[in-house]
Amino acid sequence: MPHDVISTCPVCSGELAVTRLHCRSCGTTLEGDFSVGRFGRLTREQLALLESFLRSRGNLRDMERELGLSYPTVRSRLEALVRALGFGPRADADEPEPEPAVDAATTRATRQEILERLARHEINADEAADAIRALGKDAR
Repeated sequence: MPHDVISTCPVCSGELAVTRLHCRSCGTTLEGDFSVGRFGRLTREQLALLESFLRSRGNLRDMERELGLSYPTVRSRLEALVRALGFGPRADADEPEPEPAVDAATTRATRQEILERLARHEINADEAADAIRALGKDAR
């Protein structure tokens, strides 16, 4: 049974290269230095997020429900995914996308949810910080 290709060295965390390709149909083998491509470098979590994005046709609210995450967390992870794929900031980055209004009670509840998810190791510290920063922007 074939396994997924890993793109990061388990010893030093460097980028792995594919050096041999084989066709099961005709037996042809190619040797060289091949890249796994930008999608091959994504983590399983990033691939799951990308699949959710495609399933939801880019609707972040649908992704929020599907993944059981808050809107700011989905946005934060999506931005990280965009950066991981090698795309820089959007051209309209100085024109912020309108955010849904969030009242103070919801902000407190969502902040608590973020901290709880961090405590359960569902998100890392950077993701938690991004999500909390996003809450601060919503409160303005």
